[in-house]
Amino acid sequence: MTNEFTWKVGGAQGEGIDSTGEILATVLTRMGYYIFAYRHFMSLVKGGHTNYKIRASTTDPVYYHGDDLDMLVAFDQTTISENEDELIEGGIILHDAKFQAQTNRQGLQVCSVPLLDMAKELGNPIIKNMVAAGASAYVLDIDPSNFYEQIEQQFAKKGQELIDLNKTAFNKGYDYIKENYPDVRKPAPQATRPGSGYLLMNGNEAIGLGAVLNGCRILAAYPITPATEILYWVLANLPKYGGKVLQAEDEIAACIMAIGANYAGVRSMTSTSGPGLSLMMEALGMSGISETPLVIVDVMRGGPSTGLPTKTEQSDVNEALYGSHGETPRIVITPTSIPDCFYQIGRAFNLAEEFQVPVIVCTDLLIGMNKMSFQDLDLSTVDITRKNLVSQEQLDALEKGAFKRYSLDTESGISVRSIPGQKNGRYCALTNEHEETGLEIEDVPMRNAQMEKRFRKLNAMEQHINDWGYEYKGSETPDVLIVGMGSTQAQICEAIKQMDGQSVGHLQYRCLMPFPKDTQKYFQAAKKIYVVDNNFTGQLTGLISRELGFHDKLTPLLKYDGNPFTIREILAAVKG
Repeated sequence: MTNEFTWKVGGAQGEGIDSTGEILATVLTRMGYYIFAYRHFMSLVKGGHTNYKIRASTTDPVYYHGDDLDMLVAFDQTTISENEDELIEGGIILHDAKFQAQTNRQGLQVCSVPLLDMAKELGNPIIKNMVAAGASAYVLDIDPSNFYEQIEQQFAKKGQELIDLNKTAFNKGYDYIKENYPDVRKPAPQATRPGSGYLLMNGNEAIGLGAVLNGCRILAAYPITPATEILYWVLANLPKYGGKVLQAEDEIAACIMAIGANYAGVRSMTSTSGPGLSLMMEALGMSGISETPLVIVDVMRGGPSTGLPTKTEQSDVNEALYGSHGETPRIVITPTSIPDCFYQIGRAFNLAEEFQVPVIVCTDLLIGMNKMSFQDLDLSTVDITRKNLVSQEQLDALEKGAFKRYSLDTESGISVRSIPGQKNGRYCALTNEHEETGLEIEDVPMRNAQMEKRFRKLNAMEQHINDWGYEYKGSETPDVLIVGMGSTQAQICEAIKQMDGQSVGHLQYRCLMPFPKDTQKYFQAAKKIYVVDNNFTGQLTGLISRELGFHDKLTPLLKYDGNPFTIREILAAVKG
């Protein structure tokens, strides 16, 4: 018996697939399992295939849903056809008896269960998801009392009648398997840690929580998959802290609202995905030239255009690095996990205010919309540092109208800023090129001086990033170096664990601009280098080439079908 197991339920969208998975994910977390829950779905309200996969471990946090599958619950034949390749030898298929299951695999255990018929007998066809949960509980040898507790809490506000109905549906599924397939078992390994005190959340929720606790009081956004959950979470929680959520008419307006609120002294942000980030490009330049802090969260999805709205990809990197007309210094952060989303959004607010630049936090659908359980977040890391604000005492010491918001007399390129309402702190914050007080200019010396001033910030930024901008593990002189950014960290780590006996290094980037040039030593020392790039053109590979060189050493591993990398794909490329 191993220390983990995997389970998946699938069917047509609108059949309650997510709720089935959510029930089991919550129960397992409360029982003391570490879980990662992955949702695969199409951009349709109803119809089309969807599935929900859970990987549970008794010993360590799980950051990826896994390549293999122990048990598959199928509401339709499509679920079997599209997912049976993941099943291990001896794996279990539990399918609705409404269809005759067909499989191309040998050595599987197939159980036919009248999920829909039992639900209809209870008067509600959709409750087949609870019947499926009961059937799964018997196969996994999970005590039904764990589900009863969840059912009571989930439906407490809807009355005892609905609670009893769900318990009855659960028991029907449990008893049917027990009576008809008593020997079909895949006992889950026993969880030993206490289930209380552990969080179950996705990256979007972690972003929202981190933003609120780090002083964000305005979120301006327009709904877009897969970033909409940030808007929903913050809408439900920010008003408790005196904040406001503004649903704008489009992403252009949302970004400008966030800039305006930051200009007024309120920590503010906007959230979006690739198409929305494209619309924000002119406003990003506005933030840059006016030196107004701005935090943008881009939950990346498959592109271009509408592309694959419900699939994952890392193809907005070049847009985040170089987007907008003209040249604008900015910071680009790529969190490496769901908990890391919490920590990096706090860092983003501090950096945006310290350097007075746009900070773009690029997550993706893999960590944005999928959940994992983990220990409580370290709230001691919350540090609301509001730097480079001019004090009223400093303004009082100046002659009237003498405040130089864009002073050139600064080695770092950062000038102190005032907040509207401060006496003698008034300045022009227009988007034209300007002189030190903000008045519009076109003369060459001042234009050059202001551009140079703004880009001096990059030098100051670079002093920060070596402590947090990347992680390196492994041999200092590896035969093989595997490089990734953001969410690919989990699969790379697991692939390396299966490369026992080999000299391997793992470099994972968390900051792409400014680029951590200190990492050059790892490329210099490695014999072979593989770059895991979840896009078509190898955007991380190209960035490394531009910043560090080593063109002849870099082998990109590309994937752009909307699905995250698997461990097997990384191993096959590296070993092949």
